[in-house]
Amino acid sequence: MTLKKQKLVYLAAASHSGSTMTAMLLGAHPDLCSVGELKAANLGHRDSYLCSCKTLVGECGFWQGVTEKMSAKGHDFCISDAGTDIRVGASPYVLRLLKPLVRRSLVELIRDILLDLSPVWRKQLPYLQKRNADYARSIAEQAKVDTVVDSSKIGIRLKYLLKNPNLDVKVIWVVRDGRGVSLAYKNPSEFADAKNPKLRGGGAGKTQEHGRGIEVGAHEWVRCNQETEAVLATMPKEKWIQVHYEDICNNTEQTLDNLFEFIGVDPTKKRLDFKTVEHHVVGNGMRLDDSEVIKLDDRWKTQLSDTELVKFYEIAGLYHKKMGYLE
Repeated sequence: MTLKKQKLVYLAAASHSGSTMTAMLLGAHPDLCSVGELKAANLGHRDSYLCSCKTLVGECGFWQGVTEKMSAKGHDFCISDAGTDIRVGASPYVLRLLKPLVRRSLVELIRDILLDLSPVWRKQLPYLQKRNADYARSIAEQAKVDTVVDSSKIGIRLKYLLKNPNLDVKVIWVVRDGRGVSLAYKNPSEFADAKNPKLRGGGAGKTQEHGRGIEVGAHEWVRCNQETEAVLATMPKEKWIQVHYEDICNNTEQTLDNLFEFIGVDPTKKRLDFKTVEHHVVGNGMRLDDSEVIKLDDRWKTQLSDTELVKFYEIAGLYHKKMGYLE
């Protein structure tokens, strides 16, 4: 018997764009489940990494259930080493080809032809496609929902999920003011992790990501959003929607209604008390905060100097205006 395609909602975004909060707001809906990034890379050790339920991820009943369901589908699985990243098992040749961001169709055709020359890739891709589909299905089964939310963000992963024959993918493109994103790149401990320092880095008490500067943040913000545009250009318009982080914060109910209607679930079942709902999210430290106040983080207005803002505009100014943000 052929299984129905597993429904998947993919959050595409630059890092630090509010995807964790968005995913948890969506996952609070009783017909959806969000566990964070399904690519699940670099989570840290299972003996110290906390699930958002504040249980060690290796002892969490939800993740134990997912592991059992993956085993029943023929997979040796552990959430701290999920093996769902598109780069898993890649040769150096394949890694080089997967490194560039997604671009226009002709460039992607050349990438695909060169990848297909690799026997390792031809063998690994079908395995990874099945593992990702089975992983999403196992999460849906454990949560008893039809649709799973993946907040992995990156475009190269989305490209291959769209080609997965066992997945029915819709995309939410989350865009945040690039100045806020750049501030998070400058100091991720303060602006992109749990408020409680003891819970940072997934519970280890230390943020895994190091500050990389305003310039890096500006470049990444532009490049990641351009990559998302390139992928969305290959999709039917009814399969994707754009939303601004600022609208999620400032006009939460109407924005969520629009997103739930797009996904195809009942908007009246939304929950604004999203931290009260049981979640089992891995990823950004914000998932470990107790507060469920939905408040716009625009600290860039006071934390970025005039010199830093000039650097940002030099790199990202034109694209920033294109995305609807004024200086």
